[in-house]
Amino acid sequence: MDDPATWQNFAPGNLKVALPAVTASDVAFSVQQAVEASREWSRASLAERTSALEKIHSELTIHCEVLARQIALEAGKPLTEARGEMTAVLAKFSHVFADAERYLADETVSGGPHPAMIRRRPRGPAAVIGPFNFPLHLGNGAILAYLLAGNCVLYKPSPFTPLVARHYGDILARHLPPGVFQIVQGHGKISRALALHAAVRSVCFTGSVAVGKQLAIDLAEDYSKDLALELGGKNALFVASDADLTAAAHAAAEGLCLTAGQRCNGTSRVWVDAAVATPFYEQLGVALQKFIPGDPTLESTSLGPVISSAARERHEKLIARFQADTPSSVPSQLNGHYVNPATVLRAAGEDLLEAEQFVPFLEVVVVDSLEKAVEIQNRSAYGLSAAIFTKNEARFRWFADAIVAGNVYANLPTTFSPSTLPFGGLAASGNHHPGGKGFARFAADEQAVQWANWV
Repeated sequence: MDDPATWQNFAPGNLKVALPAVTASDVAFSVQQAVEASREWSRASLAERTSALEKIHSELTIHCEVLARQIALEAGKPLTEARGEMTAVLAKFSHVFADAERYLADETVSGGPHPAMIRRRPRGPAAVIGPFNFPLHLGNGAILAYLLAGNCVLYKPSPFTPLVARHYGDILARHLPPGVFQIVQGHGKISRALALHAAVRSVCFTGSVAVGKQLAIDLAEDYSKDLALELGGKNALFVASDADLTAAAHAAAEGLCLTAGQRCNGTSRVWVDAAVATPFYEQLGVALQKFIPGDPTLESTSLGPVISSAARERHEKLIARFQADTPSSVPSQLNGHYVNPATVLRAAGEDLLEAEQFVPFLEVVVVDSLEKAVEIQNRSAYGLSAAIFTKNEARFRWFADAIVAGNVYANLPTTFSPSTLPFGGLAASGNHHPGGKGFARFAADEQAVQWANWV
């Protein structure tokens, strides 16, 4: 089935609100524009590129609230979360500037047979393919790094969130030479055509394992093209017998419900010591009571809708299949893709859900041994985020060594991932190109330069 040339979305929090129609982009034309713009942008100094991005930061700050409200409307993310996303977008600039000084500046090398230096050279046009759940933040970090490294950037947002991406793109384009930054709109075939275009030399993709794996296969022959993948997870929270159960329950509820369960680092599984399983599950039910479905554009809302009817139906089937517990019913006046967070208490010997569901559905698994729980969790295909609640630091140190996860926390939700740290997964969750802090090291090619006496 061909991708639509034009499409129109409805606000997931209010299906009566039809959003403006969007037209798919011409990939070949956009890439050619980037190739032509690269001649100028690649020769700009790091200071000149930084100056341009500082101006972008200033204008984004002015538009911060408008962009947050667009995210809430278009993605269904509660307004308080959308504002948090914009805070992260703005904070990313200073982090990437610091990364550029560390990873992109020329480096003089001494002690060799000749004078020498290591240079970081622009690679060429970069494609950033973003998700709907963080329509600006997750793409923004890679975009800034590629731009600072002297690469032109083509940003392909999710077809669910094209409008807020276009607004963001208009702001960037106003402060950059023509063609240096472009928004490329479309669905899956547009993403594929952009990623596989021979002139595109870097691809950063955030999305599902299936699509990421296919991208890696498709790009294998063009092995000099850099591919960065962030592919989600089956993230677990471990509750030891000495844990603060109230804190653990609130962390599990938060990890389950933020962005309506549509976070790659969201909590979809809890391993709880049998000695505290009953009181923990009771505390979890209390913690979930504050996550009541509501209009995402209201400040009072803590749980917005999922992105589509397909996601809502997937969630409903899980509840029916497992006879899961839900804290309340969806208010009848809401007209959108709303769901309730759902939990089910299970035994370690039962078959567990292995696929990422991307909805607020949580399996709470009772175990006699956290060591055994870690062993089972490590059989998961994923390895993105994991957390343990315990008062024993030695147990946490053991846990961090034993668990297969790129992000490991103690007494924090699995979703607590600040921009001051790298963010990436092991196993099927990524390909050793973590985003967040330090992504600039993947944004340029390294060149060794040395010289003898000039004649």
